[in-house]
Amino acid sequence: MLHPSKRGETSLRDVSAQGVISTLTTNTVGPLVMAKYFSPLLQKGSGAFGQQPAVKAKHHSGIIANITAKVGSIGDNGLGGWYSYRMSKAALNMATRNLSIELGRSRPKVVCVSIHPGTVNTDLSRPYHKNVPKEKLFSPEHSVSCLMSIINSLNIEKTGKAYSWDGTELPW
Repeated sequence: MLHPSKRGETSLRDVSAQGVISTLTTNTVGPLVMAKYFSPLLQKGSGAFGQQPAVKAKHHSGIIANITAKVGSIGDNGLGGWYSYRMSKAALNMATRNLSIELGRSRPKVVCVSIHPGTVNTDLSRPYHKNVPKEKLFSPEHSVSCLMSIINSLNIEKTGKAYSWDGTELPW
């Protein structure tokens, strides 16, 4: 899922109702509805991804990893702009937290996290590359590798949180 307009609003004058609705539908509603329909299957999973602790009661059967963005962190927003994109990712983070609570009550449990891929060299980020240090602009392949490392390290204790590409926890 990606930003449907392929660009963020840099100021309030760029905001439109249709743009906000479209972005929320793509980045928030889409993943939430997918979770609704995939969660019964994940609850029947083998828990092949992530780390399983020795205590059987703390095992998980599956993982929901929603792709968030650091700009969706309310606690980390110091620049403003990108209204609909930031809002959609903040809402996705809330959905992820809610999913972690609901699916954490089930037996077996499903781990639910939001993961930030870093700044990936895509059409969406291209206009902003000049503001990104070279070592922080990732190829899609590198970003996926980082995200898979996070997914493979997950366990039930890490559910309900947001993580950056390097595994550090992000503030909501």
